[in-house]
Amino acid sequence: MVKPDSWRILDRIQIERTLVEYCVSLDLMDLASLAELFSENCIVDYGDNPNLKSRGRDCLARSLERMWRWTRTSHHLSNVLVEFVDRDTAHCTSYVHAWHERADGSTATVLGQYHDVLVRRPDRWLIHRRRMVMNGNDAGFTVPIHALDRQGPPVGWTVPDVDGPATKKQK
Repeated sequence: MVKPDSWRILDRIQIERTLVEYCVSLDLMDLASLAELFSENCIVDYGDNPNLKSRGRDCLARSLERMWRWTRTSHHLSNVLVEFVDRDTAHCTSYVHAWHERADGSTATVLGQYHDVLVRRPDRWLIHRRRMVMNGNDAGFTVPIHALDRQGPPVGWTVPDVDGPATKKQK
């Protein structure tokens, strides 16, 4: 078994902390703290709409002011996969389940992924590039986030019989 270099274990923990701090800061709408989690010249892309794209830390904070339309949010992060390019750069994919509530009590939920490039700075890891893709959403979520590009079935594949004996109700 190959043992990872010890620096990778600590760096992975620090990267995960940056990602979790993003969720916490967004739910608190602490946009100043959130912006500090990104590199000065970051590129962030949530969707094709120009209002969902940002270049630079200050632009990102202004762009995320749109989140004030929600009275409450809850962002949950999981399935964090970190791949180190070198000592100072990492690619990361993480899954997000985000719940949002409007002032009228209606809600919107999105399930997606963050595809990030993080860079090491002297005191922490920062998100340098972020692209969000959406795996799914409920009817209340209408923001045009990029859809996940999913592979189609192989040529000749047919839908299996899901009403076979194991799934039929017993009489």
